[in-house]
Amino acid sequence: MSKTYENNTITEDGQLLLKKAEKDQVETVWDRYNAQLPQCGYCEMGLSCRVCVMGPCRVDPFGEGPQQGVCGADADIIVARNLGRMIAAGAASHSDHGRDLVEVLAGVAEGTAPGYEIRDAEKLRNVAAEYGIETDGKEELVIAGELADAMQEDFGTRKKELTLVKRAPEKRQELWRKLGVMPRGIDRETSEMMHRTHMGVDNGWQSLLLHGIRNALSDGWGGSMIATDVSDILFGTPAPAPTSANVGVLKEDQVNIIVHGHNPVVSEMILLACQDNEILGLAEEKGAKGINVAGVCCTGNELLMRHGVAMAGNHLTTELVLATGAADMMIVDYQCIMPALGTVAACYHTKMISTSDKARFPGMEHREFHPDNASELAKELVKEAVENFENRGEVYLPVEPVPAIGGFSVEAVLRALGGTPQPLIDAIASGKIRGAVGIVGCNNPKIKQDYGHVTLTRRLIENDILVVDTGCAAVANAKAGFKIPEAIEFAGPGLKEICGSLGIPPVLHFGSCVDNVRILVLASALANALNVDISDLPIVAAAPEWYSEKAISIGVYAVGSGIYTVLGPMPPITGSMNVVKLLTEGLNDVVGAAFAVEPDPEKAAVLIRQHIEGKREKLGL
Repeated sequence: MSKTYENNTITEDGQLLLKKAEKDQVETVWDRYNAQLPQCGYCEMGLSCRVCVMGPCRVDPFGEGPQQGVCGADADIIVARNLGRMIAAGAASHSDHGRDLVEVLAGVAEGTAPGYEIRDAEKLRNVAAEYGIETDGKEELVIAGELADAMQEDFGTRKKELTLVKRAPEKRQELWRKLGVMPRGIDRETSEMMHRTHMGVDNGWQSLLLHGIRNALSDGWGGSMIATDVSDILFGTPAPAPTSANVGVLKEDQVNIIVHGHNPVVSEMILLACQDNEILGLAEEKGAKGINVAGVCCTGNELLMRHGVAMAGNHLTTELVLATGAADMMIVDYQCIMPALGTVAACYHTKMISTSDKARFPGMEHREFHPDNASELAKELVKEAVENFENRGEVYLPVEPVPAIGGFSVEAVLRALGGTPQPLIDAIASGKIRGAVGIVGCNNPKIKQDYGHVTLTRRLIENDILVVDTGCAAVANAKAGFKIPEAIEFAGPGLKEICGSLGIPPVLHFGSCVDNVRILVLASALANALNVDISDLPIVAAAPEWYSEKAISIGVYAVGSGIYTVLGPMPPITGSMNVVKLLTEGLNDVVGAAFAVEPDPEKAAVLIRQHIEGKREKLGL
């Protein structure tokens, strides 16, 4: 039976490739989602518990069945415990990413990571100074080693406060101390959450959620912030550069290598290997006109931000990229990589390579990257991709790529503003820009692909609200054409004037998932310039199509930092109205911000505009 592809995705390439996948009898994420329906109602409401083997248990939301698990945990405890474990998993994922980068930095300092180097010495010195490291008269590698050691201390249990929380406004730091949620160690907070949620430990739903804030803050102001800083130090701080997006970025006459995952440690080496003259000569021998690297998900975003590497798609496009028949190799690291990819690739000629010691996948050849072997292994893999070029079958690239600009780090934004946030503050004060929204997060087959991201973005910029985005949301908006200076035609008159004068789009690409911390840093700069807290600013966060535990952690650290956050899909918390009320209302009295859930992006845009106008009124703007 033919499917209605328009119900799955708003993207032209997605609809056409879904049709091809059906013709090729290839199962996609949407097929598997439909096969799961109806999904478990207890799990959807957060009312199922598998913490111990006295269960699994469930609580009846209608009051007709059990109201407690075997141990006596009620709906409030079970829902809070489950949410806490989601936060812990999300925080651990981002923070472990940060740890991997710190280990590479240490390897560079020790001379055991050939091929890697310090690309931004200025940022190295600036971040080292924040850690109290003396830099005058020291060589870069000495500073790098001392900084790596200091950052590793942030992962442990020996500190009262993480180092980089000092970037937050003092008012926000004082609030965290008063509430007892100041993060002390990145691993410590995750470990404590897992302890608290063990059967027979913390059975106070309020205290569980309060520690959830602390755990998430250890991600946002710890692990993720370290990941972004070290990526900038090792690979360069992003600056605006032209790029393009959708499956049209693949080249029929070139070897196409797709990088997928989140950690740039692997993809940077792959990109470097693709510039090797010997390998380029081999590609020519095989009949290819070159080697083309394209990205999907956040590994792609990392390369886009620093090198202008084009994006073939976001989370829900990963299988469809393979269905083009043009991908000669897909190289993955970790996070958001569907185990089904190996099965889909087997229907075509694509070689699938997994590279991380902590992430293996069915149907993929495992070739493990470490700092000491990354340079040579990258060359081996690129050669194998070139050899695979002649094994191609039918190639189907049905669309032309859409141009975009990426690379808007905080440093790049401040440079565009003359080195200070004051011009942005002036534009907000005058009303030409009403406020700013960070649109972040994944795709989810429960929501038509990219519809939430693109619709919300369109409604905000046409109402003079600046949008910054990361991750899959950033790719969606690039495909929609919002990331070129000419896109100011979609903007309201005030935003159009400001962006036009600066020569920037109304939607700024801020990077990958961990780069959400760039939004925190920019918000803190604005708050400090105005001598207010982050919660006083006319700014909002939104995740219209989120799906992962990482997104839960991001949302909680945004709210914990004072940013009103609007979610598309409902988290699994509706089994406890106490938890729902605390997260959507009560947190306003605790941290000055709360969550809202609105799956309709048209309605979400109204909620966001109302919030921004309310904050403007309180500031007297």
